[in-house]
Amino acid sequence: MLPIAATIFGFALGWIRAARRGGGTADRWQYAIGHALGFGLLGFLLAIVIVWIGLFAEGGAG
Repeated sequence: MLPIAATIFGFALGWIRAARRGGGTADRWQYAIGHALGFGLLGFLLAIVIVWIGLFAEGGAG
């Protein structure tokens, strides 16, 4: 769930940053996709670290 949320957040952040800089539609898509990939990857790695540390058990209770 964390990587999905990070990807969506990154997409929105990239779109907003490009819009504030006066970029056209192509620029907004490029920023949004670039940020989404970066944030999604960071969210994925963070999720792996969280599971590896044992903060959330893999497999549920029992």
